[in-house]
Amino acid sequence: MIRMILALVGAWLMVLAMGPKVVPLLRRMHFGQTIYDLGPQAHKSKQGTPLMGGLMMACALLVTTVVLHPSPFLGKWDFILALLLVSFLTMLVGFADDYIKAVKKRHEGLTPWQKIAGQILIAVVFSVYCYFHPLVGSSIDIPFVGKTWDLGVFYIPIMTLVVLFMVNSANLQDGLDGLLSTVNAVSMTGWAAIALLMMVQSIDLHLAEAVTSYASAAIFALALVGASMGFLRFNRYPAKTFMGDTGSMLIGGAVVGIAMLTRKPLYMLLLNFTLVGSSVSVIMQRAYYKLTHGKRIFKMSPIHHHFELCGYTETQIVSMYACLTAILTLVSVLSLIRY
Repeated sequence: MIRMILALVGAWLMVLAMGPKVVPLLRRMHFGQTIYDLGPQAHKSKQGTPLMGGLMMACALLVTTVVLHPSPFLGKWDFILALLLVSFLTMLVGFADDYIKAVKKRHEGLTPWQKIAGQILIAVVFSVYCYFHPLVGSSIDIPFVGKTWDLGVFYIPIMTLVVLFMVNSANLQDGLDGLLSTVNAVSMTGWAAIALLMMVQSIDLHLAEAVTSYASAAIFALALVGASMGFLRFNRYPAKTFMGDTGSMLIGGAVVGIAMLTRKPLYMLLLNFTLVGSSVSVIMQRAYYKLTHGKRIFKMSPIHHHFELCGYTETQIVSMYACLTAILTLVSVLSLIRY
């Protein structure tokens, strides 16, 4: 338990310590955000805000999880290894996009096909890894009913699509100051609690490797909570830096990684409801626009921009999203407690 506390506090303090040095460095290197004309006009003032602040979160996450990893190391089946790989590989796709935008000054960044190709490769490899993992396999837990659903060989293509969907959902939600970092800090606390509950169940069943695995997942989740909370110091409204695709895809990979390793991808519909809603709102908007030849459901998508154009401030939207996520996270965790 002490390792989990240290992961939370350690990652938080690391980001707080790095921020005063890293943010001015990013500004001096002209790693600034480009605000597009299609976005809300109020965002024009954010032009040039330093990008790639998500690197601070990544650094804190890596150091704390490696240093505080519970022994023994389980080799290729170690949860920490899997979580770091899926989150950092997806982050590299985002970093490449940010680098091209900020350094190469190509505002479009990676082409959509370049992004999706990298993400598909990562998603397929991770889905295959989970399929063959002795603690995961092809079954997923169904919320509230205490039953599992065995997807068989279809697990791999289905989970590949889930990885793609969630990574890009996180990227879409990173559109307001402090939104994604706040929501992630709340929901990832829930994932840590779920991993902790599974660890306790494994202790009761005397499954030593499972205990180590779920403890590792809890440490990873709490480290990301701490990193997100520390990052909020510099990302809350008005933001001094943005996490960029670097940070949002790191979070997306981490979320789907821990959900799949704990066999609870369906729980993302609750704990990560707002992430899912961001992508669904975009899909609905585009489909309706094409079907009606120019009409829109929302004033702008993703849906947080719709709320913004309805008159809500950025801080109000962040608070609303955080409260909703907290409620759904609590419901998710409580649903796993059996009396």
